Formats: sequence, structure tokens, C-alpha cells
Amino acid sequence: MHSSPAKDNRPVPSALPEEQWRAKLSPQEYHVLREAGTEPAFTGEYTDTETTGVYRCRACNAELFRSSEKFHSGCGWPSFFSPLAGDSIIEIEDRSLGMVRTEVRCASCGSHLGHVFAGEDYGTPTDLRYCINSVSLTLEPAE
Repeated sequence: MHSSPAKDNRPVPSALPEEQWRAKLSPQEYHVLREAGTEPAFTGEYTDTETTGVYRCRACNAELFRSSEKFHSGCGWPSFFSPLAGDSIIEIEDRSLGMVRTEVRCASCGSHLGHVFAGEDYGTPTDLRYCINSVSLTLEPAE
């Protein structure tokens, strides 16, 4: 298993070598999930979705978020106020783009999901906004 350090110095897993990720994922999925890219705002399939269900990592199928924690932030990407469980994601300090942000990765495979922001006053129970790329997720609707 390949890894890199997380914010708390835990290794970030990568279940497959990069050449296998490249073969498994579409070019856009690979760019976002494995190269920490960002899909254009307001273009993702889950930005405004209200379907009840569980959001999973598109790369490894791990459960990440529930629709009950999703909210409309107007930012152009799906927003959640809490992950499914604290250990389903890894948060890493991101100093790219000349600012300090917190990157969110899947704890199971290390794929990039998006970023988390605090203190934006959306009135959510956690005062957090997990801003997640749609292309990083698949939605499993409730039955």
C-alpha cells in the first residue's frame, strides 16, 4: 500500500498503484480523485441532489456521507455538515493557492474528495461545510 502523511502524521492509504487508478478511473475522475483537482462549480451531478441515501467514494466505494447531512450552500459543489463517521475521512493541511485550507480525503483509499471550511455561518449543527466534488462520489439511494 502506498501512502503520504496526513495532517496528524497518519499515513494516507492508496490501495492501488497510480497506473491501476489511471486504468480504473475516467480522466476527470483521476484528475480530481488522484491529483487533487476540482471539477468546475455548478457542473457536478450531485450539487443540487436531494435524493435520500449514502454517498460513497467513487474510487473505492467506502461510505462517506449521508444525505441527511447534505445542505444547499450555493457554493457550486455538494456540501455536507458532517461525514458519515469521523474515521471515514482524513483531513490534511493544504497550502496550495497561496492560502491555508483543509483538504478532505477518503480514509480507505486516500483519494481527494474536496475541502472542509469552518465558521461560514450556514446555520448547520457543526458550522462546517464539507465542499465535495460530485465526481468524487457515487450516490446509493435508500430503498
